[in-house]
Amino acid sequence: MLIDTLISFGKIAAELTLLFVVVSFVISWIQGYIPYEKIERILTGRNKLIGALAAVLFAFITPFCSCSTIPIVVNMLQKHLNFGIVMIFLFASPLLDPTILTVMGVILGWKVTMIYTVVTALFAIVIGFTLEAFGMEKLVKNVVMSGYEHQSDTPSLKKAWHETMVLMKTVFPYLILGALIGAVIHGLIPTELVGSLLGHEKWWLVPIAAIVGIPLYIRLSSMVPISHVLISKGVALGPIMAMMISSAGASLPEVVLLKSIFKTELVVIFVASVITMSTVSGFVFYLV
Repeated sequence: MLIDTLISFGKIAAELTLLFVVVSFVISWIQGYIPYEKIERILTGRNKLIGALAAVLFAFITPFCSCSTIPIVVNMLQKHLNFGIVMIFLFASPLLDPTILTVMGVILGWKVTMIYTVVTALFAIVIGFTLEAFGMEKLVKNVVMSGYEHQSDTPSLKKAWHETMVLMKTVFPYLILGALIGAVIHGLIPTELVGSLLGHEKWWLVPIAAIVGIPLYIRLSSMVPISHVLISKGVALGPIMAMMISSAGASLPEVVLLKSIFKTELVVIFVASVITMSTVSGFVFYLV
């Protein structure tokens, strides 16, 4: 059983590493052709719907984890971008990573990935505009940040490869961790036990998973292989996706960083919004 677990770990880790490197390289190369300045002009435009869609697109083409999103948010606030548009980017950025979405499509299926993308994008837009409508902009602190400016570089294969290696240094430990946990679950934990504890009939696991996911801080790169194994063991997709969204959307490190730019009330509202988004999204996966 131990040998089978080690073989499973090696197989999962090798497949994910290859997939991450290839997809990251292609996306990094494509990003060199993206007109960031034009997108920024759209974000500052008067049409809020177009601005919201541009914010989601900007979140998609600038893959950041929840923590590294914060400097971009500060920069957008200092440029006096519409508060709702900024919040849309804040919610969507850590969840709509193009590399993770591609890996998710290969491992969990493109139907799951498409639903995940649409649901998270719609929730980000709705929550962002709702916070703006209730005047939550007054809960933003005056924060000064320097040193961040997007650099427009000529696209090249060398630069794309360098960015891929930098990204892999960040992602690889989480990828290996996810592969290891997935292999242990696959090889050492009986299917009947997992199915009985986390079966389809237990709807209350969705809100619990959404709440538990935030302090766990499980990155999407770790959750994808774990989710694949759990689903094969009979675990419902709803709680898995709820935990995936909450852990990526509002990690504890991000909450601490947000406290430096948001007042406590807005931080609490942000966390509650992510839990709500995660819970409702989990139930959506039950329905479909």
